[in-house]
Amino acid sequence: MLRGAERMHPPRRDPEEIGMADEVRAEMVANVWKITTQVGAEVNEGDTLVILESMKMEIPVVAESEGTVSQISVHEGDVVQEGDLIAVIG
Repeated sequence: MLRGAERMHPPRRDPEEIGMADEVRAEMVANVWKITTQVGAEVNEGDTLVILESMKMEIPVVAESEGTVSQISVHEGDVVQEGDLIAVIG
């Protein structure tokens, strides 16, 4: 049985298990307002990947490392929960 913290924050996978990929996860409940990148795009640390909207505020979700966007797990208009996977940078 999962404890409360495990349900709210899915564990990050071991980087070796996913080929040194960086998982970008939602930090709050929000709507996906705009996706500003695409699979295959080269990004640098600090580049905006997605813009979330919560309580009429725009919250940029940025890359925490440089690399290639290998997955985008959301669509514009989706509602994400805290801990949901947004993108993977490899």
